[in-house]
Amino acid sequence: MKNLFSLSGKVAVVTGGSRGLGAMIARGLVENGVKTYISARNKEELNATAKELNTLGECIAVVADLSTLAGIEEFAKTLNSHESKLDILVNNAGAAWGAPFADFPEQGWDKVMNLNAKSPFFVTQKLLPLLSASASSDRPARVINIASINGINNPRTNNYSYAASKAAVIQMTRHLAADLVKDHININAIAPGFFLSKLTKYLVNDQEALFAKKMVPKERLGQAEDIAGTAIYLSSQASSWMTGHTLVLDGGVIASSGYGEL
Repeated sequence: MKNLFSLSGKVAVVTGGSRGLGAMIARGLVENGVKTYISARNKEELNATAKELNTLGECIAVVADLSTLAGIEEFAKTLNSHESKLDILVNNAGAAWGAPFADFPEQGWDKVMNLNAKSPFFVTQKLLPLLSASASSDRPARVINIASINGINNPRTNNYSYAASKAAVIQMTRHLAADLVKDHININAIAPGFFLSKLTKYLVNDQEALFAKKMVPKERLGQAEDIAGTAIYLSSQASSWMTGHTLVLDGGVIASSGYGEL
């Protein structure tokens, strides 16, 4: 059992891999011997992350706009031109939008739902042949969808489309896992709580220790090792019998029945 968490020699894709949780996951995979493709729209930022990760292993940048079906199809075409199989797909690309309910715009709904809920469905669909080429009954391919505790609990903020999209990701994970289990593709999700990223920086407001003590039972924010370690588990033989589930990674927020006082 000493190799239960070994990922050496595998091939992975991490969407939204240039920063935040995506970059944390990509780093964990690269450091564990995984040839990792990362995608994002910002070419300069993406290439900078790939350059950094290439000092640790093998990382390839692919510029892509996954908010449209055309962009997803072009992304899949690029991957197919480089790889004959894919072991791990991490659907992480996402966006958020906040506005009062009475003023919440259609643009803020459509932009977030397209990237957070529609994109992982069609990225998985278009990369299914590559995943199937890797999959077997004893070594299933893996899809990891990045959800959020906002899709489980009332976030008590006005990010309506974000919360709805992440709830959709959790249900989509269950649905697709059941449909693709006979294809030997395990599909699970991670629902992160508070990690310091572009999406949460406005909440933390440069007072990380105070915010964490007030909002998180374990009194700290999530760290790179937390999200990377969970993704490694879901990518490894250790989780080969697990599919259709969402792992809550939040320092005890959901278990403690919600957030602290805002």
